Amino acid sequence: MVQHIFERTILVHYSADGYPDDSEASGPTIISTASLARVSDWFGLHIDETRLRFRATLEIDGVPAFWEDQLFPAEPTGMLRFRIGEVNFEGSNPCARCPVPTRDAHSGVDDIGFSKRFVELRREQLPEWSAAERFDHYYRLATNTRVPSTDAGKWLRVGDALTLA
Repeated sequence: MVQHIFERTILVHYSADGYPDDSEASGPTIISTASLARVSDWFGLHIDETRLRFRATLEIDGVPAFWEDQLFPAEPTGMLRFRIGEVNFEGSNPCARCPVPTRDAHSGVDDIGFSKRFVELRREQLPEWSAAERFDHYYRLATNTRVPSTDAGKWLRVGDALTLA
């Protein structure tokens, strides 16, 4: 499909598989409400602004900040299996962030120093359960996952429990 936007020709292609940031773990990203609240506190943001900036797919409540760091293995070649309700997941790694979280979600204005300060605070407050060796840098938040093909199309419901395999 060809579109003309801002006096430029744009060619749009459809990809049934999408364009995931992590081709090994193209499932939903998972974050805890407490992690979003902690980052909000770091920067004096409303939690809804933090949600818009980090755009995680699934949010888990009732656990401590950075609890989702337990959903990937310490070794880089493995996957950690867990379930939410009836859906199986495989946690892969902490999600590397792009430049989007550094910008105000409404105005697009760059929050100068955001990523540097985020890295400092993430490193300082990395919980003991987080596999530090999986952080080649600390501009990471949320957990990347993969959903086995056998579970594609299954439904998640608000309130479904997360259980480690």
